[in-house]
Amino acid sequence: MSEKWWQEAIVYQVYPRSFQDSNGDGVGDLRGVIQRLDYIQSLGVSVIWLNPIFVSPQIDNGYDVSNYYAIDPLFGTIEDAEELIEKAHQYGLKVIFDFVLNHTSDQHPWFQEALKGPDNPYRDYYLWADGKTAGQLPNNWASFFGGTVWEKEPAGNQYYFHLFAKEMPDLNWNNPEVQLSMLDIATFWMDKGVDGFRLDAFIHMDKEAGYPDVPNIVDGQIVLAEEYYANLPKVNHYMKNFAQALRKQYPDVFLVGEAASANIDLAVNYSDPLNEACDAVITFRYFSEDDTKKDVRLPLTMQSGKLDLKAFKATMSEWQDRLGDFGGPTLYWNNHDMARAVSRFGDVIHYRENSSKMLATLMYLQKGIPFILNGEEIGMKNLEIPTIDKFEAPEAKGFYEKALALGYSKEHILRELNATSKDASRGVMQWDDSVFAGFSTSPPWSDVNQEADYHVAAQEADEKSILNYYRKLLNYKQTPLFTKGSFKLIETNDQLYCYERTLGKQTALVCCNFTDQPVFFEDERFTEENFTVLLTNDFNSLEGKLGKLGPYGAAVLVFGIDEENEPHEENRISVF
Repeated sequence: MSEKWWQEAIVYQVYPRSFQDSNGDGVGDLRGVIQRLDYIQSLGVSVIWLNPIFVSPQIDNGYDVSNYYAIDPLFGTIEDAEELIEKAHQYGLKVIFDFVLNHTSDQHPWFQEALKGPDNPYRDYYLWADGKTAGQLPNNWASFFGGTVWEKEPAGNQYYFHLFAKEMPDLNWNNPEVQLSMLDIATFWMDKGVDGFRLDAFIHMDKEAGYPDVPNIVDGQIVLAEEYYANLPKVNHYMKNFAQALRKQYPDVFLVGEAASANIDLAVNYSDPLNEACDAVITFRYFSEDDTKKDVRLPLTMQSGKLDLKAFKATMSEWQDRLGDFGGPTLYWNNHDMARAVSRFGDVIHYRENSSKMLATLMYLQKGIPFILNGEEIGMKNLEIPTIDKFEAPEAKGFYEKALALGYSKEHILRELNATSKDASRGVMQWDDSVFAGFSTSPPWSDVNQEADYHVAAQEADEKSILNYYRKLLNYKQTPLFTKGSFKLIETNDQLYCYERTLGKQTALVCCNFTDQPVFFEDERFTEENFTVLLTNDFNSLEGKLGKLGPYGAAVLVFGIDEENEPHEENRISVF
């Protein structure tokens, strides 16, 4: 396989409304991102991924687009976007935009035209169906945001399909005009210098013909029906056509697809270069949890649970093995759709620094493309949201009401939502100890955690901070050993996650403790070979061939140094 620039990329996800406010309105914007380009570059990343910045009614934080060709005034102007792309390139940073393929806003001109009736030329840009009988829905499929996927048009008798909010009607990708229109949008932004796209919800572009009911469901009940609207056969066909047409003009474009429910076979299918569709995909299937203590009457993903490390190791090993030849899988712990990494997988109270460093070490030195959510590099935790009315996610309010009806206390429900909701990951970036953490001069749109040690200014000054650990780690990630080296998961107990990366005569041993207790591991090489300690966090030690990792400990050791491709070693020692 020929090498592509993105195979060695390190992606920094910027959630624009939460990153930096430049005009004092409490909302982050593009000029704020421009102001922070030097900081972004200093991390050692190579790509900025911007969540949606197009014109939108903001029903779903910009994922409901009403004009793909213009920047929402909330974030700035098209000139600001052009300046950001140009200046990012001057810093050696590439830029990818979030591109919503599956649906638009109901305020989009296409949909406003479609509402004029069945004879309108834009009617077929969307998905329509008749009710079974007067007043009955077309089928029993449920929306991801709660309720049915069907909404009756205001002036006619048909229903339109919306997999998410009713204000976000799904596009009809079976219509060639839709395919051409979306390609035109992508080309427009590529012409302005964008380097690629994160393709939102692309796995839902195909729906089961005829919209059949989910069988064996009580009349009047609606249920999630992913088998009818996720990962259907035509998805790859649509993506292949879109990607091939775009690559004819821009062969170096990077296309990473959001494939939330994709298993490994689907991920291989979507990202195999022979299929010429996506270059990589982001799945939500990495993080299996122990669900035994959860209430099955409520959505399992909205209840806190402990990571099933055994299942996680098996999953990651399979993804490393199956996608290694394609440049590796995407590597991430969190994003705008899920809780903050250190809150979900680490120990915020007792071992926040160690667990933040351990998580970074474990994930990002594997083979693949790191995707780092802004603020992760300073150990940002979940936003503390005090009341249900402060949650923006529609599914949060549905969960709250259902849990209340089942007898759960308000306090318990809020704890669960603060632990799992995507809203908790969207607190504004913590830059310093000034009012509103240096994000804005006005109260932020999402509120803010103000913490003495967990902001950029404090960590810049601390050589041992999470921030400076990330910088070292990402520096090593760019060396041949960690970009091209093979991957091998080492069999250990269920407290440890250990693996090797090997290139030529050089092998890195990465060992991480996923618990709050010390864990021991043994390796004959500790006494038989010279090695370099590249990275280690606190509370770790080595005596003879026995290593000890402290609570959430992590260590990276390199054996058989290859002088030609030697990482920038800190010390060649026998203890750490």
